[in-house]
Amino acid sequence: MSPRFVTKDIHALLDYPVAAALIILPLVLGLGDSHPLALWLGVATGVAALTLTLLTDHRLGVWRVLPYNFHLLVDGLVGATFLAAPFILGFTGIDAWFYWINGAAVACVVSLHQPAEGTGGHVAPA
Repeated sequence: MSPRFVTKDIHALLDYPVAAALIILPLVLGLGDSHPLALWLGVATGVAALTLTLLTDHRLGVWRVLPYNFHLLVDGLVGATFLAAPFILGFTGIDAWFYWINGAAVACVVSLHQPAEGTGGHVAPA
C-alpha cells in the first residue's frame, strides 16, 4: 500500500472543517498576544480556504472553476507560509505553535496526496 493515501475525495471532505477551524480557532484561542497578525492571518486564511474550496473542481466544490491541482499548489504554499510565519513575523508562544502545527498538518496532507491513476504522478486535469 502506498503511503500516499489522501485521495481527491478525502481532501474535499477535509477542506470545509479545516477552513472553519482556521476562522474560529484563532478567535477561541485568543491568538495575537505576540503579534496582531497572528490572529488575522489564520482568520483571513480560513476565509480564503473556504473560497478556494467552494471554487475547486472536486466533489464538494460548489462552483467548480479552479482545477484541483491549483488547489493543491495553494495548499502547499499555505503550509510553507504557516511554517515560516512565526520566524518571519516574530510569533511566540501559542501564536507560533498554532502556525507550526497547522503548517505541518497542511504539508502532510499535501505530501500524502494520491495522484490520479494514469497521470504519471500528476493530478489529472478536470
